[in-house]
Amino acid sequence: MTDRTTYVSLAGVRGRGWTDAMVRDLLGTPDVQGRDPRRWSLAPVRLYLLARVETVERTPEFTETATLCRARASAAGVHAERRRAAVLTAIRAEPIEVPLLPGPELERRAARHRHLLEARSPGPDRGGPPAGALVRWQVSYLRHALSRYESLLDGLYGETGRGEAERLLRRRMYEAIAAAYPSLGAECRRRIAVER
Repeated sequence: MTDRTTYVSLAGVRGRGWTDAMVRDLLGTPDVQGRDPRRWSLAPVRLYLLARVETVERTPEFTETATLCRARASAAGVHAERRRAAVLTAIRAEPIEVPLLPGPELERRAARHRHLLEARSPGPDRGGPPAGALVRWQVSYLRHALSRYESLLDGLYGETGRGEAERLLRRRMYEAIAAAYPSLGAECRRRIAVER
């Protein structure tokens, strides 16, 4: 059995500011590797002698590598922030063109769109549509017709600003729908308020 006070786990090494690449390059193979007797896990426990970790941390090579890693992380953060700002600017500047349809045609397309969606995932039959359903269906149809603008979000894969950019784009789409179809304005404002 090993004395855990003289060893540090991989998570502990990471907590000291190491990256996985630094552990691989500077520490190499763990001093102790095996299964954790306290819990079942497929991943082996990797332990490093604390004295060896501290010795490596005092070397110029560690200092240089740590500084380089921090600089890369900082540069990546600056790059991500620039990309986020560029996407937000593009969303604000892009004109949103809503298709203008006569009232009966919009109602027909919205109802057809709704029925196609219900055919994919049928629910219990509730009889006729509830009050105000046609307005909601029209807004949903027009929102779907504007889905091509979602390509403006490309490059923000779950990174900082993705949620903000999606909310801004949806708000701009609903505002454009409300401007093109004033009778749908109340539903658009409701959706903007709900999605905040």
